[in-house]
Amino acid sequence: MIPETHPLQQLFVELVGRHYAEEIGIRDPQIVSYVASLMAEFCDVEQLFKIRNAVGQPLSDVGEMLLESDPVFGPAPSFDRERQVRKHIGDYTLFFAGMFPESINHFRLRRQRLENFIEWMKAGKESYYIVSKFEHFEYTKVAPLFANLSQHFEQCVYGLNLVKNDLEEMQHPIVRRADEILM
Repeated sequence: MIPETHPLQQLFVELVGRHYAEEIGIRDPQIVSYVASLMAEFCDVEQLFKIRNAVGQPLSDVGEMLLESDPVFGPAPSFDRERQVRKHIGDYTLFFAGMFPESINHFRLRRQRLENFIEWMKAGKESYYIVSKFEHFEYTKVAPLFANLSQHFEQCVYGLNLVKNDLEEMQHPIVRRADEILM
């Protein structure tokens, strides 16, 4: 985990907060903090591919993750495992749809378990909704956050795409050089 005081975490909070507030109208500090933390967490590839199947192989296909999350007809041994996998599906789809939308149909959906971008978005939104229904005991306080993430999933994806564009501009040498000249 990257601490909240780390410059990378602070950059993500600033970018997500600005774009979510200004372009899409989301001013919820919990959503901003969650999405910024998600971006920092997924800088570690182990976190991005932390869901594993029964033989320990990391899953990158959302269809396989959906199967892995099923506690009734699938391999999930408990409803806690369902929640864990569904939360990851929401995080994973939000992250990829916002930061790398071009990769979804080309790379992530190659097995045709999910047919297109819209199904990908539905899987993420539905997964956050299911996580929000775990609203008792230790999950009581965070359930409303996941309900909000589900309700605003498309806007959160769009806001992340704006963050991606900002990050790309920051990397472009001409933009950096122009900023140096103007200062």
